[in-house]
Amino acid sequence: MPELPEVETMVRGIRPFVEGRRIVSFAKCRCRYRPIAIAPTATAIARRCEGRTIVAVRRRAKRVVLELEGGSAFVIEPRMTGLVLLADPPDRAHLRVEWALEGDQEHNSLWFWDSRGLGTVRLLEPFALEAALGEVRLGPDALEMSESLWRLRCAATARPIKVALLDQKLVAGIGNLYASEILHRARIHPERPADALNRRQVARLAEAVLFILEEAIRYEGSTLSDGTYRNALNQAGSYQNAHRVYDRVGEECRSCGRGSSLRIVQAQRSTFFCPGCQR
Repeated sequence: MPELPEVETMVRGIRPFVEGRRIVSFAKCRCRYRPIAIAPTATAIARRCEGRTIVAVRRRAKRVVLELEGGSAFVIEPRMTGLVLLADPPDRAHLRVEWALEGDQEHNSLWFWDSRGLGTVRLLEPFALEAALGEVRLGPDALEMSESLWRLRCAATARPIKVALLDQKLVAGIGNLYASEILHRARIHPERPADALNRRQVARLAEAVLFILEEAIRYEGSTLSDGTYRNALNQAGSYQNAHRVYDRVGEECRSCGRGSSLRIVQAQRSTFFCPGCQR
């Protein structure tokens, strides 16, 4: 489930305790469940990263990036159920990877936890990092898109705008939950072709993207009924309490008070919207 706000919350949570610290050891945890993808092997990663300092912690789209001295970087992709944690994992049975850090501070380990084994941990050299996360693979970050760039991106595709928002090559970081919330705030029907949006609609879209994503980051993300997402200290986010349409089928619209949220399926994903606000 982690999307841009959740991953950004993870990054902000671990950054003060991880940046500038040396990796003492890297180890794959003993886990009897479906294994996550680790590349290269855990042994090769340990040989290449132990003794090196984490110089920066950042986010690229829905991925956590730990930059190491010398230019290589860990790329952690939580996907549906992965968490990057400093403490108190939901359980120890699904711990996948541990980075032990030098020093005697409040948190001396960084963990990757994943209940379903869908996440990935990769150590990439600079050329591979650019190939994996550069402009060829991923579009501009959703938090960095200008209104003029939104006009160009929308004009380039006739797909329904909701489907287009999920294309990580068009714009990086927006997932299914926040796409529904963004379009509701922008008062745009999710089935409207992206290239049919007029200038006012694109302006509303650009504003809604920033508002919804930044608001969700302030609330430290959305923890849904399955309880999967937790922040770096294993605490729930609270933005789910502010959702306007997502997973609110049949409930009164929190914006117009006239209609109730509906659900349709687009590109095999659920879309939630208010027919009163989004005509």
